[in-house]
Amino acid sequence: MFPRPIEQSAPAVQWIYKIALPVALVLWLLPLLGVAATSVRPASDLAQGNYFGIPSYLAFENYADVFRNTPMARYILNSFIVTIPTVIGAVALSLMTGFALAVYRFKGNLILFFMFVAGNFVPFQILMVPVRDLTLSLGMYNSYHGLALFHIAFQTGFCTLFMRNFIKALPNELIEAARVEGVAEWRIFWFIVLPLMRPAIAALSVLVFTFIWNDFFWATVLTSSPDAQPITAGLSSLNGQWVAAWHLVSAGSILAALPPVLMFFLMQKHFIAGLTLGAVK
Repeated sequence: MFPRPIEQSAPAVQWIYKIALPVALVLWLLPLLGVAATSVRPASDLAQGNYFGIPSYLAFENYADVFRNTPMARYILNSFIVTIPTVIGAVALSLMTGFALAVYRFKGNLILFFMFVAGNFVPFQILMVPVRDLTLSLGMYNSYHGLALFHIAFQTGFCTLFMRNFIKALPNELIEAARVEGVAEWRIFWFIVLPLMRPAIAALSVLVFTFIWNDFFWATVLTSSPDAQPITAGLSSLNGQWVAAWHLVSAGSILAALPPVLMFFLMQKHFIAGLTLGAVK
């Protein structure tokens, strides 16, 4: 079935296309456009209160100054050091737990699955104090591995739900045929299930990468110095009590948004395939 031309649609649909859609697009892009405009506004304009007017000139040097005058390179490196192991750990762990919950029948399977699902509905804010105290007692406060381990723990519930549902949708005849042939369980997982899960792995990796890279809450709770702070916490520290370098914060925000966007476009084909897998028969 091909889409109907907009000219042949009902007047209400044409109104949505001609008015509502552009307005929604502008409202959605307005914050990004504001940040982009501030990122090339000179510091002198901001000091004079010229926040929304025409800038005196386009200060593209703000993007260089954010690296020269702030630990931006260190913040970006910290984000990669925390995000990449988190993605690998959360996806690998959820693959195994999702396989066990989807393939094997045992007492308490459904209850255990509901526990993973219920964990997604616990507000992270109520865990702030006990998690921070736990990191302090374990000596993991303000460290890469402490932040990464807690991210893996908090992402495992959602990732397990995601993987379990994808594995559950795979043809069970493939696994049963392999068992009849005497194939070991770990070989079934590695050589049969895992190759079929590549679109799901790609989709989940993009989602988890974006979640962790953009995380601000745990970055500020579990880190306190530029040696371990990721990009989100680092950007908030660029503003002092008396000085607000909004031009540098805006330039850093644009740079911080590039890795998730690039990863999405690089994995776009697999990401869409993973999200739509099983949508049609």
